[in-house]
Amino acid sequence: MKATPRSLTKRMLAVSVALTGVLCVAMLLGLSVGSSGSSLSTVVSILTGSNPTDSMASSIIWQIRLPRVFLAALVGATLSLGGLVFQALLRNPLAEPYILGISGGSAVGAIIGILAGLSRFPGVSLTSFAGSMITLGLILMISFGQTLIKKESILLSGVMINSFCSAAIMFLISMTQDSRLHNIMFWLMGDLSMADMHQIAILAACLLPCFVLIFWLSHTMNILLMGKELAQTMGVNVKLVTLALLATTSFMVSATVSSCGLLGFVGLVMPHLLRLLLGPDHRVLVPACLLGGGAYMVFCDLLARAIPEQGEMPAGVITAMIGAPLFIILLKKTKR
Repeated sequence: MKATPRSLTKRMLAVSVALTGVLCVAMLLGLSVGSSGSSLSTVVSILTGSNPTDSMASSIIWQIRLPRVFLAALVGATLSLGGLVFQALLRNPLAEPYILGISGGSAVGAIIGILAGLSRFPGVSLTSFAGSMITLGLILMISFGQTLIKKESILLSGVMINSFCSAAIMFLISMTQDSRLHNIMFWLMGDLSMADMHQIAILAACLLPCFVLIFWLSHTMNILLMGKELAQTMGVNVKLVTLALLATTSFMVSATVSSCGLLGFVGLVMPHLLRLLLGPDHRVLVPACLLGGGAYMVFCDLLARAIPEQGEMPAGVITAMIGAPLFIILLKKTKR
């Protein structure tokens, strides 16, 4: 049964409210976990300003944990939304920025920026964006037919370029002999520990227009799922929309990679899970991926800090341990 505009709005509102609640709970839990530990009541009292006497706990939460939780939520939202877009364009549940090589190309650009001694912003951010756009250009150059975009070729080309990017990263690391090697290795596994509010403000300002554009095109993504020919008869400029979404998603991914490194499979887990729960309508899935993806990444980062008895592990370890088995399951289902 076709959803009326009123019922669709109610559904979007209900999903958004529910997932906002999940995100808030995840963020509160994320603020309470750390080497010093803080109870939920302490976190709430510090956030509301009703506990001004505990200056040390207040400094830890406001200056260290809050930026980290915000960065995790922003990165999770971005990567989940990127995965949703790629899966819609390629009509393949295995597609996501990490597997397609966009993240890898961005990482190569970022490492070159680090080795060149550039500042984290804007130097490394710009080289990271250049890496993702070069990767996207290579994928499209290999995949484009004369008159149409071959989505299967895009996926295969992305996988091959991702392998090449992995080799390039290993080459760059093998050529690095100084103290930057440790920083690069930790950063490649997904490092959220360097978050600060200035960085988050810049990242949010860059990503917000992308979120708005993708939400605006969410109904068009629904039409694209019906097939290229039918979409064209309904007035959709398939090539222009596809290129706009690919370029926007590549920009979003490069912005997150330059901020915190590689976090694999985030764009695979949440879009797939939310599509199973909510159905295929992208007008619902886009806000759901923003909120649900943010909560998922905050939860992964929480585990990365809570599981080791001392210190912490990179959040990318947790996302890979969850996402890789799911990728294998989806791969087996796709082959059937």
